[in-house]
Amino acid sequence: MSEPESRVDAPQQQTDAERRRRRAQFLRDLAEARELRDRVQPRRAKAARLRHAMRMRTFRW
Repeated sequence: MSEPESRVDAPQQQTDAERRRRRAQFLRDLAEARELRDRVQPRRAKAARLRHAMRMRTFRW
């Protein structure tokens, strides 16, 4: 019985690895886009940083 289970588990592990790889690529692209936007619109980026800081200060743990 362990033989069919290993065949079932192998595609699942492969899809998990593929999903993690795609997610990592997406997060890299997102960070790159955010950096580009911050360079192009420094005033808006500063305002966003200040808003985020205010949210973090008022957040209750």
